[in-house]
Amino acid sequence: MTPIPTGRLFRTDTGSDLVLTRTFRALADDVWASLTEPERTARWFGPWEGEGRPGSTVKVQMVFEEQEPWVDVRIEACDPPQRLSLSMADEAGSWRMELVLSEVDGVTELRLVHHLDTEEGLGEVGPGWEYYLDMLLASRAGKPLPSFDDYYPSQKAHFESLTTAVDL
Repeated sequence: MTPIPTGRLFRTDTGSDLVLTRTFRALADDVWASLTEPERTARWFGPWEGEGRPGSTVKVQMVFEEQEPWVDVRIEACDPPQRLSLSMADEAGSWRMELVLSEVDGVTELRLVHHLDTEEGLGEVGPGWEYYLDMLLASRAGKPLPSFDDYYPSQKAHFESLTTAVDL
């Protein structure tokens, strides 16, 4: 498998936004459940525990990462089934992201927006999100999960090139 990177970078007043999209032939409510129900997130990202509501912090196990660590994820905003805003901090730094869903005629687009304070490390971060989003696609379709080796380091150059692109 040779996945093609889809991530795009947009400069903002506060940094940059890395945006990746995926499309599902499913209602937004169903895609939302794949993003928010612990037994479904376990299939492609990792299970979570805690009280899933705005302002709370849940624990998420990163089962597809080395040593399967548990991380604290704060739910900043939750507007089912359109928008989930999250933040977390780990040894790699702090992360702020949004998952935004829009549905038209039974087809739902998911936009993952990773709000970046710096573009440093984008060559590692971007392939990771591509991998996780394709894990979501595969888990929903009942297909075998992809291998991270198909994403990194092969997609690193694509994401590094985004940091040198000039906004028009």
